[in-house]
Amino acid sequence: MGLLMTVLFSAAAAYLGLKVGQVFEAAIPIAIIAVGVTGILKKKDGLAQNVIIQSIGACSGVVVAGAIFTLPAIYILGLDVNFWQMFLSSLLGGAIGILFLIPFRKYFVQEMHGKYPFPEATATTQVLVSGESGGNSARTLVAAGLIGGLYDFVVATFGAWAETLSTTVMHWGQVVADKAKLVLKLNTGAAVLGLGYIIGLKYAFVICCGSFLVWLIIIPLMNLIWGGQVIDLMGTGITATVGQMAPEQIFKEYARHIGIGGIATAGIIGIIKSAGVIKSAVGLAVGEFKRKPGQEASAAGERTQEDLPMRTVVTGIIIALLCIFAFFAFGGVVENVWQALIALLIVALISFLFTTVAANAIAIVGSNPVSGMTIMTLIITALVLVAVGLKGNAGMVAAMVIGGVVCTALSTAGGLITDFKIGYWIGTTPRKQEAWKFVGVAVAAATVGGVMLVLNKTYGFTGDGALVAPQANAMAAVIQPMMNGGSAPWLLYGIGALIAIALTVFKVPALAFCLGMFIPIDLNLPLLVGGAISWFVTSRSKDAEVNRSRGEKGTLIASGFIAGGALMGVVSAILKFAGVDWYLGSWNEAGAAGAAPAEMIAFVPFLGICAYMIFTSLKKTDSQ
Repeated sequence: MGLLMTVLFSAAAAYLGLKVGQVFEAAIPIAIIAVGVTGILKKKDGLAQNVIIQSIGACSGVVVAGAIFTLPAIYILGLDVNFWQMFLSSLLGGAIGILFLIPFRKYFVQEMHGKYPFPEATATTQVLVSGESGGNSARTLVAAGLIGGLYDFVVATFGAWAETLSTTVMHWGQVVADKAKLVLKLNTGAAVLGLGYIIGLKYAFVICCGSFLVWLIIIPLMNLIWGGQVIDLMGTGITATVGQMAPEQIFKEYARHIGIGGIATAGIIGIIKSAGVIKSAVGLAVGEFKRKPGQEASAAGERTQEDLPMRTVVTGIIIALLCIFAFFAFGGVVENVWQALIALLIVALISFLFTTVAANAIAIVGSNPVSGMTIMTLIITALVLVAVGLKGNAGMVAAMVIGGVVCTALSTAGGLITDFKIGYWIGTTPRKQEAWKFVGVAVAAATVGGVMLVLNKTYGFTGDGALVAPQANAMAAVIQPMMNGGSAPWLLYGIGALIAIALTVFKVPALAFCLGMFIPIDLNLPLLVGGAISWFVTSRSKDAEVNRSRGEKGTLIASGFIAGGALMGVVSAILKFAGVDWYLGSWNEAGAAGAAPAEMIAFVPFLGICAYMIFTSLKKTDSQ
């Protein structure tokens, strides 16, 4: 069942991701389906099996993200890539991501227990446990799932109200956006609000501070200082002045790169701080590798802490790296063995070091900044490949395939830490999750490779009616000038690096802050609203037990919002794939007042789901 879910959700996620740039989180819908099938079959004690089904099926989203963010860029650049290159890029990247993360499992899920919110893992666990146990918890979760799912479905499918609310809905807001390049935007989705509740006020505030720095200070300042100038830092052919650009375009072309520099530097700082953890994980691997096979089993300890034998993990890493080298050298990726060795070193080093960064990001905000880390990987790869004589078209194909391996490795590692946390809470065997994950990655890699070939022939990625593939277009825009003598926006990366260093000095969570700088503000502001609701419902009573009970009920509601939004996102994707168009076009078009009617009323239903979350959480229950 898990493998069937992997095939179905890989195909759906690949299409939607290339169409609109959003890869939906497959773990929650798969968990809901698993719980439903368990109920239909009247199967008792199916909780642990449902965890494995969800864990296998979740390979779809992470492998799809790794592939579609990079490989379509090869087509966009007018070049070609075959099925085996796409399949092996995803398969080997996913395998190395799993193997590199296994030694860090105990640190993230056990030693750091209670210190990270793990929003996606929390929501998925609530779905699985409530489905198994039933009762009031299940009813609360189902009710919230129906409300959140229908809410997001009506927005995405019909456009009954706007998905994003902006200050430009008012005339004065549009004037401020045009003149001062100052704008605030809020995603009105129920799922994002639920994520904010689980993340909590502390991290949500830090993330939003990063957004406020970019959108309220840096973007207006860039307009003030360089408004009349054309700034083309990467040689991509920008002709508009900064002042002629909308705030969103300034963010995309310039300010976002500050966030990328910050994420990379925060990641490096995190790696330095985690040197002890990395050292102990490597020491554990070496120590267990030296043990005789019989000794490994006796040292495994309790079942719920039993990983694949470290001897198997180390051997797997060696085999995977040898396969990656052979793929690069003899799979048409690079021109000679020397370049293949250089490419292998890039993949091994970046994947190993940034595996912990990806896991950290997922543990904090439930969102993996994999596209930002991949852009940094592509820049490093391009610089190194040009230095060893590989440039032009051949260099672009090589850089994209190498980037695809790294992107899939980091995406898979981030998804796996969520699975580990779910298993830790529920009490499954990590070794079984790890073994089945390899099978899921292989099936997802084959599916996404075939789907991309079909979509390229059916729609294409360039020209009229093509799939937009926004991340792949961004990757192509970065790599093309560099392979043809251009440069990277080092100044912006440097500014981001200095910000990350300053944050670390003042003991502000640098990675969370820099994630806020990179992720669009409309996805960050609802996190703050959700975090504020979490603080409000858990601080109204003088009785700590009542506050705890209310907080848990709010978590169920938030999980329902996330689950319902994710599930209905799949339904919307299927309708779009089938060509069903129920979108209210005229309702979403700007009128004489300067704003679409759908945007003008969007604040009302958003306040409605906020009120539902607050009052339902505060409502007295038997336990209170």
